[in-house]
Amino acid sequence: QVQLVESGGGLAQAGDSLRLSCAASTETFSSYGMGWFRQPPGKEREFVAHIRSSRGSTYYADSVTGRFTISRDNVKNTVYLQMNSLKPEDTAVYYCAAMRLGYGLIRRPDQYDYWGQGTQVTVSS
Repeated sequence: QVQLVESGGGLAQAGDSLRLSCAASTETFSSYGMGWFRQPPGKEREFVAHIRSSRGSTYYADSVTGRFTISRDNVKNTVYLQMNSLKPEDTAVYYCAAMRLGYGLIRRPDQYDYWGQGTQVTVSS
């Protein structure tokens, strides 16, 4: 079992920035593809961003492209989500997820093997 712990969520105003962190409990962290998902109130979980295990290629949902940046530190076993120019529509519980294999269908939640507990992000106008 791999444990993922998110941190960095909170309350922000429109236009503010937040940086989310996700710490993994495995020394094989570098072999996992890592994703961020979010679940707005009353809506289903949706894909936000993904970073590949080896090459570090990144992918984003259209709604966050140009505003959010995913990155990883394989020494600290941590993945980050830098969120800039926040909008009220970004309000959601944000989840970190790990994919065992280096390649998969990154926008599908069922492709991920481990999930964090989630961290709340609330953006006011």
